Amino acid sequence: MQIIHTDRHRLRASKTELSGGLLVPPFECPERVEHILAELDRRGHTDIVEPQDFGLDPIRRVHDADFVDFLKTCWAEWQAAGFEGEAIASSWPSRRMPRMTPPRHIDGRIGYYCLACETSISEGTWEAAYAAAQVALTGAKRIGQGARAAFSLCRPPGHHAAQDMFGGYCFLNNAAIAAQAMRDGGAARVAVRDVDFHHGNGTQAIFYDREDVLFLSLHGDPMDAFPYFLGGSDETGAGAGQGFTVNYPLPPGCPYSTWVEALEDALGKIAAYGADALVISLGVDTFERDPISFFKLTSDDFTDYGARLARLGLPTLFVMEGGYAVAEIGVNTVNVLDGFGEG
Repeated sequence: MQIIHTDRHRLRASKTELSGGLLVPPFECPERVEHILAELDRRGHTDIVEPQDFGLDPIRRVHDADFVDFLKTCWAEWQAAGFEGEAIASSWPSRRMPRMTPPRHIDGRIGYYCLACETSISEGTWEAAYAAAQVALTGAKRIGQGARAAFSLCRPPGHHAAQDMFGGYCFLNNAAIAAQAMRDGGAARVAVRDVDFHHGNGTQAIFYDREDVLFLSLHGDPMDAFPYFLGGSDETGAGAGQGFTVNYPLPPGCPYSTWVEALEDALGKIAAYGADALVISLGVDTFERDPISFFKLTSDDFTDYGARLARLGLPTLFVMEGGYAVAEIGVNTVNVLDGFGEG
């Protein structure tokens, strides 16, 4: 399986996350990728290539142009305003504030574009996010050229990023950018299957009113888990997209037997949809010892569901999402890929 990756992910090395009322080192950190690379190398997956640079146009096919410009300039503007720490939102346009335009001052503008304040913006954030999008786009190109599968080892992740919103460690929606590139490259229908523990709210928002991209997310119930305000089973799409969003919210302590039952239902829907290609938002934070999640998958379970994904027989792009810096992130990620390869 072709693997696409760049060391430019290291440029995203934020020092600050708000968690449990404390400022702590971020769970989303460069070490995550080191665990995955080490396991890939240990198992002989050495076909790793640098991404091509496709520029901003495919990013703007998914994201609002003003939002992209904000991400590019936020850190410089934050510093110019005299703030000493990393850029963290402190105010948002809430339900009782009808004025929905981005303020001039960076302290207000970051809140306008922010989903959640756990995610700071620091030096190198834009450069790493841009590089991650190119990793995803390179994977999409390989699929368009006839590859059975490819793995875009993206960091930072992307599935919480909406058209004009960042948060949940995500800035640009790598999976959505790849899916749109597949559509633009000739795929009539694309399915995006999100297996991250957290709901792919950004991907859902991007494709919610479209019938050419089927989005399915299997995640912790938003009554109990971030991002809290999206991901219910009653969210099924709008307009032309009605019926083309499918959510599977699952409870705390969910075992693999329950999880895989939902997965099989989703695979049946993908097969019925008639997709030309499949994008997997590959979060492995469903693992039983992940520090910020509550599902109970074991390492062997990742191999099993990788094989189940392969049985669809679709050209498949894996795009890395969550799974936090426990050593098993590498084992579990490569288990999915190897399970797919053997399936």
